[in-house]
Amino acid sequence: MKPNTTLWRLDRRISLSVLLQLMVVVSLIVTSWVNLQRQLDLLQHDVTILLESQNQLQQRIELLGQRCISHECRLRAVEGRLEGSRTNEIR
Repeated sequence: MKPNTTLWRLDRRISLSVLLQLMVVVSLIVTSWVNLQRQLDLLQHDVTILLESQNQLQQRIELLGQRCISHECRLRAVEGRLEGSRTNEIR
């Protein structure tokens, strides 16, 4: 009996075109990965700057809040003095 000749055989030869295609695919993957890393670095830099700006803005808002409270207290004191002087003038 003859062995079955319809069996698949694996050809171990690699043609130059397949090798070139493989190299192109690998280079595209590496290039994409490097580009992605660069974009992530830029994003991290932008986020760091944004967080610093947010902290500065928070400090400014807190300072404005303190000043607002201070001015409100001063205004109440002045209004109290005016009310007191009006009361004294009426008597």
